[in-house]
Amino acid sequence: MAGCGSGSEGKDGSPKPTAVRLPPRNAGFDYQIGGAYPPPKDVRIVSRDRSDSPAPGLYNICYVNAFQAQPAERSSWPPDLLLRDAHGEVVIDEDWNEPLLDLRTPAKRERVARRVNRWIDDCAQKGFDAVEPDNYDSYTRSRHLLTAEDATALMTRLSRHAHLRHLAIGQKNTAELAGRRGRTGLDFAVAEECGQYDECGVYAKAFDDRVVDIEYTDGGFRSALARWGGRLSIVRRDRDVSTPGSAGYVRKAHRDPRVAAPR
Repeated sequence: MAGCGSGSEGKDGSPKPTAVRLPPRNAGFDYQIGGAYPPPKDVRIVSRDRSDSPAPGLYNICYVNAFQAQPAERSSWPPDLLLRDAHGEVVIDEDWNEPLLDLRTPAKRERVARRVNRWIDDCAQKGFDAVEPDNYDSYTRSRHLLTAEDATALMTRLSRHAHLRHLAIGQKNTAELAGRRGRTGLDFAVAEECGQYDECGVYAKAFDDRVVDIEYTDGGFRSALARWGGRLSIVRRDRDVSTPGSAGYVRKAHRDPRVAAPR
């Protein structure tokens, strides 16, 4: 299935369309960024970390942490690409102990993109269909040092590169920027807890129902299914997205037999 993404800039700086394969709508989905394992039989779409390989015969999304540094990779980033406050202290996403990347100048965005684009190249070489750049919303945790413009400028670069590698690219969370889809060249959405926070409609409208949603609570899962179970791809996972056999592993899915086969 071909869709439109961005491969290069037009005269006005906007992305030009390029054919990429988009994820099916309303399809069985599994979120495996915590470790790959054989997908359940109902699954047609799977998201895995860039260090893993795609699942044969499925639509595969490649997870990359594009706007923050993984704790284990912090030392491999040039120190000046880690966002620092007025006192020179690195700004940290406390929930995950991840330093934010400094996107405040075109030159720094270019350097960050150069590194992330190498990961995107690896995703393409492995045979993934799409890429999921995480922490698009890091600017909201930046103590007002980063802006939405900084984030969209980097995302536009990543989208252009992904499309040149014939990969679709998903918007990760950040409902407040869904309206910039045309400008950034994003193709679909990967939403965490849009049922829990009543944001699924924002993504569904912006991405024409091409939305994969991960819920981490039973209440959020029920809410997502109640309103969107016949339109979006929804799964219930544990917050650590652990593998089967782990003590905390949770995966629930729902396929409504009254719904036509996913498109």
